[in-house]
Amino acid sequence: MVGLLNARIARRIATAAAYGGGGISVLSASLYGFLRLQARVARKAISGVPISDPPDPNGEYGSFHGRPISFAVLGDSCAAGYGVDTPEETPGGLLAAGLAEIAERPVRLTSVAQGGARSADLEGQVDQALVAMPDVALIIVGGNDVTHQVPPATAVRSLIDAVRALRAAGCEVVVGTCPDLGTIRPIRPPLRWLARRWSRQLAAAQTFAVVDAGGRSVSLGSLLGPEFAASPAELFSADQFHPSSAGYAHAAAAILPSLASALGLWTDEDHTLDADQHAVVPISVAAAEAADHGGTEVAATTVDGAETGPHGRWVRLRDHTTAAHIEDEPETPYPSPR
Repeated sequence: MVGLLNARIARRIATAAAYGGGGISVLSASLYGFLRLQARVARKAISGVPISDPPDPNGEYGSFHGRPISFAVLGDSCAAGYGVDTPEETPGGLLAAGLAEIAERPVRLTSVAQGGARSADLEGQVDQALVAMPDVALIIVGGNDVTHQVPPATAVRSLIDAVRALRAAGCEVVVGTCPDLGTIRPIRPPLRWLARRWSRQLAAAQTFAVVDAGGRSVSLGSLLGPEFAASPAELFSADQFHPSSAGYAHAAAAILPSLASALGLWTDEDHTLDADQHAVVPISVAAAEAADHGGTEVAATTVDGAETGPHGRWVRLRDHTTAAHIEDEPETPYPSPR
């Protein structure tokens, strides 16, 4: 076990999602009632600071020639960019501009993410996104599944279906796994501790499922954990729940290399999580490591031509936290969508 995460539980969740089964409930009735009260108090504190709907980021980014790369964003309010004021500050806008600079080609962004979306809502979003014939898609989802107590296996099953549908259409898929809800300040202990545990277990189960379905994952949990907890005024928006423009840029900096890698554009040398640890590990190890190391990409690989070993599927870990941050202001600002 690494930190708060039990990789065995994550594997059980992913297995239940793939083959059927429910979640795991270990709460007594009294504790469950107390946590529901805490959740209502936290929800009231968050909803008491209204924020406007996110700006529409859809359009073409990059002043380049050539066939545009079609990029789709699916998921919840964090994928949509709640908490910022301009299209360029949304995750989709940041990443589309970054991809355009790397590829030196225009990027056409189609965002179908919606506030409040849960994993079950991905089915409809996939249908909308496929109209744009995306070359690559980003999914960020899971937080609302945790806050609405959706059984983890049910949430992961919906994510598997979404990834498989996109991959079947020839679209590369990157999933930003469930953020660490234990960093949300209106959520108090003991609900905060449980929210952290539940969100990290869901993130690890998402990693198992996404890689098996043909995508790659990027962990957002601890990346948006200690640093967000240390700088809440800077990295959270006014409602203390959604990231600020700086917070989204922080996350986008970790996601961009995975999108570029998925498209065959990224050529920088891979980084491991630890100098003493090999980059290629079994998925069970990778899921646990990724949940505790934000910005970590997990993607399927082979060892001596074999996809699996004695401890499961082989995957490659890449630590993108050392990559240049998107929030570092470029000499020439990224162009706005047209």
